[in-house]
Amino acid sequence: MEKRNLIIYWVATALLAFGMLASGIQQVMLTSAMKELISKLGYPAYLLVILGVWKILGVIAILIPKFKLLKEWAYAGFFFTMTGALISHLVAGDNGIKEILGPVMQTVFIILSWYFRPVSRKIVSAN
Repeated sequence: MEKRNLIIYWVATALLAFGMLASGIQQVMLTSAMKELISKLGYPAYLLVILGVWKILGVIAILIPKFKLLKEWAYAGFFFTMTGALISHLVAGDNGIKEILGPVMQTVFIILSWYFRPVSRKIVSAN
């Protein structure tokens, strides 16, 4: 059971880290695709740089050992960012499968990574 949980954790964490890092880099670089995406939602382009920097820092936080409280904050930030993105797309009527699938899948990866993380990466261990 523990080996299965560890595999789920690392697969979910790798997918989460890849998605956040890739989008974070694109956001910091203000790519035209990201600027178009955020403008459709009614947000200013400078918000991309802020989100991108926080995503990159969050990826570092969840991947490095120790710093358990920082990991909790990173997971929370990722969760709020992705659920906020999903709600923004839905409210703006930008609800194609491409626009919705990314935030939904990242939210699933966040939850799986957080839930299955090893005891060494948790603030409080379960009894």
